[in-house]
Amino acid sequence: MATPTSNRPLSPHLQVYKLIPTMIMSVVHRGTGIALYFGTVLLAAWLVSAAMSKEAFDCVSWFLGSWFGLLVMFGYTWSLVHHLLGGLRHFVWDFGHGLGKEFTTKMAIALPVFSVGITVVLWIIGLIAW
Repeated sequence: MATPTSNRPLSPHLQVYKLIPTMIMSVVHRGTGIALYFGTVLLAAWLVSAAMSKEAFDCVSWFLGSWFGLLVMFGYTWSLVHHLLGGLRHFVWDFGHGLGKEFTTKMAIALPVFSVGITVVLWIIGLIAW
């Protein structure tokens, strides 16, 4: 039995755990969900500005067309793709497939690679179509 003077923490802390790919992807999935909230607010601001006036729309379009706005939109696109792929992974798990430790680790490593790749392809297609 531990005494009150022992140096052990009362509950597990982050320094106790070894970072593993599935843990990192769990945190990133939550982070992309938060990013999607703020990106959707930007999308709504763009739509509202279009309904307000030409000047308001031009102002928001200028911001979204700036280097910072494009960076934000690229991040929003990546968050959307990454969150979608993570959600599909969880959907497969809900049916009891792909739950082995080796497979989940491989999926956690592959997910960022595929999400970045799909995002880049989407932006290339968008820039060609623009």
